[in-house]
Amino acid sequence: MKVLVLAPHPFYQERGTPIAVDLLLKALCSRGDKVDLLTFHEGNDRSYPGLKIERIRPWFTISGIQPGFSIKKLICDMHMMIRFLYFMCSRKYDVVHAVEEAAFMAMFVCPLFKTPYIYDMDSSMTTQLVDKMSLLRHIEGVLRWFEGLPMRFAQVVIPMCDALAKEAHTRGAKCVVVLKDVSLIEHETKQELALNFRTELSANKIIVMYIGNLESYQGIDLLLDSISLIHEKLPELLVIIIGGADVHIEKYKVIAKKLGIDNVVQFLGKKPVAHMSAYMSQADLLVSPRTKGVNTPMKIYSYLHSKTAVLATDLPTHTQVMTEHIGVLAAPEKQLFAAAMLKIIRDDKHRYQLAENAYCYIEQEHSYEVFKQQLYKVYEQLEADKVKTC
Repeated sequence: MKVLVLAPHPFYQERGTPIAVDLLLKALCSRGDKVDLLTFHEGNDRSYPGLKIERIRPWFTISGIQPGFSIKKLICDMHMMIRFLYFMCSRKYDVVHAVEEAAFMAMFVCPLFKTPYIYDMDSSMTTQLVDKMSLLRHIEGVLRWFEGLPMRFAQVVIPMCDALAKEAHTRGAKCVVVLKDVSLIEHETKQELALNFRTELSANKIIVMYIGNLESYQGIDLLLDSISLIHEKLPELLVIIIGGADVHIEKYKVIAKKLGIDNVVQFLGKKPVAHMSAYMSQADLLVSPRTKGVNTPMKIYSYLHSKTAVLATDLPTHTQVMTEHIGVLAAPEKQLFAAAMLKIIRDDKHRYQLAENAYCYIEQEHSYEVFKQQLYKVYEQLEADKVKTC
C-alpha cells in the first residue's frame, strides 16, 4: 500500500510519541508498504526501505518545539496542513495514518479525495489542555465533543491504551483497535559507555530510579516528597533521575534542597535511549509517580521488561497495564507512596519475584512482534476493504 503518515511533532527525537511513530514506520516498511512521512522540520532522519521523509518548511525560524500545546506547535500544524493538501492533490495514497491532532487535518481533507484515514490516538488532547489550563474545565464537554469528531469519521481508531479505547467507543468510532506500546529493551544494543553507578558514582547503595521527562504530570513533586519522608530510615538510599529539560532539572534541584534531600537525589539529565536498559539493570527499584493523565507512558513497558521491580501510582494510567502480580501500586499521596517504597525496598524476595513476573508478562503481551502483527491485521483489513463495525 501507499501510505501517508502525518506526524505533527519533531521527528526523530528520543521521547514517547516520536519513538512510537518510529516503531510504526519500521513495521509498515517491513510489511512492504511505501510510506511517506510528513512531519515537522526539527528532528533526525531515519532510514527504512520504502520510507521517504518529507518535512514542513516554516516561513520563519521556529525551534525548540516541546510536547503539548503551544503557539509554536500551532504554527507548525498550519504549515503541515498546507503541505498535506499539496501532497493529496499531487500524489495518490491508499490510506492516511494520522497521529494525534493530525486526525483533524485528515478528517477535513481525506473525504475530498475519497481516501480513508486511520486516527492514531496517543493521548487525549482534551485532558492535556484541561490539565494545562484549568479554566478550560468549564467547556470540557464541548472540547471532548470536538475531539470526538475525527474518531467518528476515521476508518479505524488506534488508541494506545484501554482508557483511550473507551473514549473512542463513547465518541462513536466505527472500529477501534488497541495497539499498545512495547518495551524498547529488546531493540537496544548494549553500550559500554553507559554510566556504571556502582563505580563511577561510588554508589554502593540502594538505587531508586526514575526515567522520563520532568513535566508536572509525571509526579516528580510526589517522588521528592516521598523520599523526604523515608531517606533517614534508609541512609544507603540513592535516587537517580534521568531525563528532563534543563529548566525542570534546576527547578527540582531547588525543591530537593529545600526538602533536605539534595545529597540523596542526583539529576543526570537526558541520556540516549540505547543506554536505558543498562541504567535500569543497575537500579533496585524503578518508579513512575505519575499523577495525571490516562494514557500509559511508554517507559512502563520497558520498566516492566527490565527485570527490575517497579513502583507506580495506582491510577488508570498504570493500572490498565500493571497489576499487583507484576508491580507495586500505591496511591498518589506522599505518605502512602513513601510507605510502599520503603516496604518493597526492604523486601528483596518480593522485589525479585515481581521483576520476574513482569518480565514474563511483557515477553508474552508487549513485544515488538505482537505490536507488528496487530498493526498488520489493521492494514490487511484495509487492503481487503472489509473494515466495518468492530
